[in-house]
Amino acid sequence: MLFHNKLISWYLQHKRNLPWRETKNPYAIWLSEIILQQTRVAQGLPYFEAFLTQYPTVFDLANAPENDIMRLWQGLGYYSRARNLHTSAKIIAYQYDGNFPNTYKELLSLKGVGDYTAAAIASIAFDEVVPVVDGNVFRVLSRIYGIDADISASSTKKIFQQKAQSLIPSDDPATFNQAIMDFGAMQCTPKGVNCTPCPFLNNCVAYQTNQIDKLPVKLGKVKVKKRYLDFLIFLDKYHNTIIEQRIDKDIWQQLYQFPLVDRFENTPIPIHEVLKTRYTDINYKEPILLNTEPIIHILSHQKLHINFWMINTDNDLPNGTPWNDLNKFGFPIVIHNFIRSLNI
Repeated sequence: MLFHNKLISWYLQHKRNLPWRETKNPYAIWLSEIILQQTRVAQGLPYFEAFLTQYPTVFDLANAPENDIMRLWQGLGYYSRARNLHTSAKIIAYQYDGNFPNTYKELLSLKGVGDYTAAAIASIAFDEVVPVVDGNVFRVLSRIYGIDADISASSTKKIFQQKAQSLIPSDDPATFNQAIMDFGAMQCTPKGVNCTPCPFLNNCVAYQTNQIDKLPVKLGKVKVKKRYLDFLIFLDKYHNTIIEQRIDKDIWQQLYQFPLVDRFENTPIPIHEVLKTRYTDINYKEPILLNTEPIIHILSHQKLHINFWMINTDNDLPNGTPWNDLNKFGFPIVIHNFIRSLNI
């Protein structure tokens, strides 16, 4: 039996029932694929449903205020995806009159759409015969066919693309791509692999040579930096506070935060000196550290050690934001959760 026949047969028995698989609407498929970049299906599903409810068409999304989109995205991380989503929605709505680009090549012109996402949309929505290649596909193909090229090397991707292209059936690329995604997510997983019910058991090079835990080969490792963040929560007698928007090209771009002391070295923070230097016009009371231990928040390349300081003042804070209005702004999830934990 051909590879794609075995794969699709497995898929029809075990596939996950997901709402974006019940439609050929490219808007819904595109939305799901952007959300699922760097996000597990279980986490992304409620966001997909929320976005589709709030913005049922690409025109609704294109016309939405950016801050509303960022707030709805809150908790998913990798916030550049939300900004790219909004930018591309405007392009599709205004330059394409709401008609999605319908080829892999054209889809690549959209911001935030790379090879994998373009292939997924092109094959699922428009039946273009182009394979998806991501971590799941690397793992499945490297194990079954014994491909031991380093997947952290950029040149390796072409090897897997060519292999996947040779396997994808021309009459049903959509089912094939969804099948191989599910097979890698559910059956041929990174850890805890149960090979006994696998339809490729007798042909799998990794299983036959006892190399399941060695494939795929990934030599490169991401270096994670430690970063230390101290947020200053000012609060005046009217329950106004100070927030600011992160505009630099850094983590959490375009989201909001409290004033920040930011450093990559674990040196003691001279909180009084910071206040005297930066906030000379505010008469503040003794700063209070609100968390007894630093809150650890891990990103892909950074491990954040976070403290929150409460700084009460009798001043009327200039351009202060009412505490009860903070839910109108998009914050990084770690700040959002801390705000919710405070009884203010």
